[in-house]
This record gives sequence, C-alpha cells and structure tokens, in this order.
Amino acid sequence: MVLCHPNRDGFTHAAARAARDAAAAAGHRVTVLDLYGEGFDPVMSRRELQRYKSNESGADPVSGPHVEAVRGADVLVFVYPTWWSGLPAMLKGWLDKVMVPGVAFVLDGRNKVRPALGRVRRIVVVSTYGSPRRYVRFVNDNGRRMLTRALRMSTGWRARTTHVGLYSMDTATPADRERHLTRVAEVMGSL
Repeated sequence: MVLCHPNRDGFTHAAARAARDAAAAAGHRVTVLDLYGEGFDPVMSRRELQRYKSNESGADPVSGPHVEAVRGADVLVFVYPTWWSGLPAMLKGWLDKVMVPGVAFVLDGRNKVRPALGRVRRIVVVSTYGSPRRYVRFVNDNGRRMLTRALRMSTGWRARTTHVGLYSMDTATPADRERHLTRVAEVMGSL
C-alpha cells in the first residue's frame, strides 16, 4: 500500500487504516509505504535520470525497499487525495523513481516496452476529491487514469483495477465519510 498524505490525523490516513485492517483481517500481509511518514524524496536526481535513460535495472538505494515491496506485491493499493485533478507531487515522484526500467517494465530486443510486474493481479485506487463527480469526470481524473491505465500496462491485462472515490469531500458529511470507509474496507476485505 502506497499512502500519500502529510496529515497523519486526516481522513486519508483513516482510509489507509481501514484498507490495511480489512486486508489483514482477510489474511493478507500488508506493507504500508507511508511516503510523507518516511520523508520520501520525490525529486529525481541527475544520477537517477541518467540511470533511467540508460535502462540500468533497479532504483537508487533510498528507493530500494520500495522496489522490493512492489516486486513482491500481488496487489498494489494507492491511498491519496486528488489535488489539482491529479496525483500529489510526492506520489508522482514516487512513480518516477520506483517504477523504473527493470522494475515496472523492460525493453525487449526491439526497444518495445514489456510489462515487468506480472505478479500484480490487482490495482486498487482509494482517493478523495474536493470536487463533485461530474467535474472530476470533465477534467478526466488524471491521477486515477495514470494508476488504473498507464500503470496497468506494466502489470499485463489480466490485472484488474478497482477505484473507490469520495467526491465532494469538502462538503461531505460524517455519514458520507463513514460510508466511504466502509466501502474501502469491503473492497479490501474481498481481495
């Protein structure tokens, strides 16, 4: 599970706890990568960019434990708020630094991209949106698309995707929030 929000007392962390607890209760081993909690550096260095462009396998030593968690995962879960119609910068930087050649994909002999995350059978996206669903659909929900479409290209087509979103978060009632947490737990408990 990749968790991306700076406020440990906030709703995103509550959703992550609901997801983690439900998955663990269903018998899954859950590894939580709390990007803000770990102080993950999302900025790609010049050396990391050179490594990426040269197709060197793997990631930098700081991202190494994240790479190993991803390589060992059957399910990838992303819990984050949607900001400015997309992923938080920290999560986008995580994708740039962890989903590198040799981890998320490989280049075959003809320089064609091939998936490298064949073990992943499911991608779950849990997010909140300040805007109503209609507005989010109008602007294409870029973060969700990146994770459920672009990242899915690295897992192969057999991997299923699930999205659990709470729209109009800014005006959500306590009952709305509780329903969202229940839905998150239901999805994670049924993996």
